[in-house]
Amino acid sequence: MFHLNQSRETMKTGIKQSILAASISLLFTAPLIAGDTIKLGVAGPHSGDLASYGIPTIKAAELVVKEVNARGGINGKQVELLIEDDVCKPEIATNTATKLVSDGVDAVLGHICSGATKAALPIYKSSGIVVVSPSATNPGLTQSGDYPNFFRTIASDDAQARTEVDFAVDVLGLKKIAVIHDKGDYGKGLAEFAKTFLENSPKAEVVLYEGVTPGAVDYSAVVQKIRRSGAEGVIFGGYHPEASKIITQMRKKRMKIPFISDDGVKDDTFIKVAGKHAEGVYASGPQDNSKNPLSSAANEAHKKAYNSDPGAFYENAYSAALALLNAIDNAGSTDYQAIRKALRDNKTKTPVGNINFDSKGDAVGVGFSMYQVKNGQYVEVK
Repeated sequence: MFHLNQSRETMKTGIKQSILAASISLLFTAPLIAGDTIKLGVAGPHSGDLASYGIPTIKAAELVVKEVNARGGINGKQVELLIEDDVCKPEIATNTATKLVSDGVDAVLGHICSGATKAALPIYKSSGIVVVSPSATNPGLTQSGDYPNFFRTIASDDAQARTEVDFAVDVLGLKKIAVIHDKGDYGKGLAEFAKTFLENSPKAEVVLYEGVTPGAVDYSAVVQKIRRSGAEGVIFGGYHPEASKIITQMRKKRMKIPFISDDGVKDDTFIKVAGKHAEGVYASGPQDNSKNPLSSAANEAHKKAYNSDPGAFYENAYSAALALLNAIDNAGSTDYQAIRKALRDNKTKTPVGNINFDSKGDAVGVGFSMYQVKNGQYVEVK
């Protein structure tokens, strides 16, 4: 029996799919002719503790490329995915980049973690390969000017830290804050910005600034330091494995002060690992795009293809894939300088907005929102 509500939902889904397909169709209309493929590398953590950050990017790439190829490809060529795992580790990311370069990749979607991205970029740069990341937020990746081949569809950590500090001070009213980090390029970089913003604020002070060792089992020492500091709240820079352990040990010590973290923690894996102790935790993350029809359509496409909700950075990855392939289409080739120019000069309609990139490689118009774990899931704090 086909109920009316089912019919309406089916119609909604069909409309969303049509919107997404039409958008991609407008971008890629070149007829298919014989020739080599365009090789798009997809690099990130596809195994290990941080796989939940990397696998959504593979799925986003698969969906975009499937649609593009079904409509004739780009410049008469089909797009081929070359997928490589860097486990979010810099020392492995260099091998990943070398492998993709040797395999003849034309452009790269990735990497995911800032440290791994920073390690891999010089290899791509020397080979004239453009890289677009959905999630590497370390400010220096764009602001240093060292990596003219790098672009990203997410805002940088100075903006993310600013969002967290403003929320902690102006919304939660915290005056004494402990800033903790995992000593990595991403976590420590974000924490340093948070520390600087707090030190320049007349409303709050940093009562503890401390790095922890990633992968440790016991964080009771830093938890005790947080307690002794008199902190009214914690800002943490890093990823979910460390955050889940720290918050669990804090709550077991009956420390109920707010715990504020970043997009490295805004992931369902954090909630699963921390369990009941995740409840109430705050985290910054990419801005909510649910009112964008392309965002809704991309999410529906994922549910249809994989029978599950998308994971971390999926919309940013989907947008990065669209922007990168659109740039190759507009450039009329896979020439390095032509792709860079096309990324800056041409806007692309994506799930995160109608974007192009500034002279440093940052997407124009993207930002962060604050989220809180409520009833076992992250919801935006309005």
